[in-house]
Amino acid sequence: MSPAFPKKKEILKDRAEMLAKARAFFAERGVMEVDTGALVKCPPNDSHIDAIGADQDNSFLHTSPEYAMKRLLSEGMGDIYFLGHVFRKGELGSLHNPEFTMVEWYRLHIPFAEMIQETCAFLSLFLGSLPIHTISYREAFERYVGIDYTAISLTTLQQMTKSSWPRDTCLSSLLTEKIEPRLGQKTLTVLTDFPQREAALACITQKKGETVAERYEIYHKGIELCNGYHELRDAKELRRRFHELNKERQAEGKAPYPLDEKLLAAPLPECCGVALGFDRALMLRHKLASIRHVLPFSWEEV
Repeated sequence: MSPAFPKKKEILKDRAEMLAKARAFFAERGVMEVDTGALVKCPPNDSHIDAIGADQDNSFLHTSPEYAMKRLLSEGMGDIYFLGHVFRKGELGSLHNPEFTMVEWYRLHIPFAEMIQETCAFLSLFLGSLPIHTISYREAFERYVGIDYTAISLTTLQQMTKSSWPRDTCLSSLLTEKIEPRLGQKTLTVLTDFPQREAALACITQKKGETVAERYEIYHKGIELCNGYHELRDAKELRRRFHELNKERQAEGKAPYPLDEKLLAAPLPECCGVALGFDRALMLRHKLASIRHVLPFSWEEV
């Protein structure tokens, strides 16, 4: 028996226990588990996330159960969650594996702030009781980069990033390099009020004279653990955003994804949703440096 095996056995035993605790968390709240299929015709449209193609009528392995879950919501399914495997092409590293475990859930008629609180409560299963610190995207740039991102010139951003990138790419780089590593060192840090261009499928609102997305991410030890929205329900606006995302994919030399017409035709109820990385949460629970140590076998070991 290798010296590493006892530790692996201990971690996998805890993994099983945490899967059970996660399901109990939702059962106590009356949230029903749904087991959506992994094979889809229309993967979630994202310029930064690529789906793994499958040899079955131009299908893909899902990168998230989001579209299927929203269609279930439109059929009156009520509060639901998914706990299972998703797949993403080319994602490999200390925080990534092409196949990983996602927890995604949707709550009907819940205030946005309450959804954030529930997500923090779920993370406390893994990390214990931690102080919760909330900071807006704008405040984070002011505190950790020293700029007002709404007013700074493109020239200055390019000088700061030593690049000739467009504005959005410069800001994304500064967020990744200068801000995220400093978030949640001794807390759960909730990053909120993303700029409108980062809304994805979230609603937008006005705050302090700025149009912002009702979207949040939660960090611990500089690691992003989840991405949540007050979900956009306007089918016309969803279609427009899907087209914009496909334009971004094509600008990056990627193939556009087919639009999910069944989703666009589904009347989504008022809700909030969040997707959370189970493996990352478990990695932080065990104070490990890579998710490969909390998987039965990482991609390198398959």
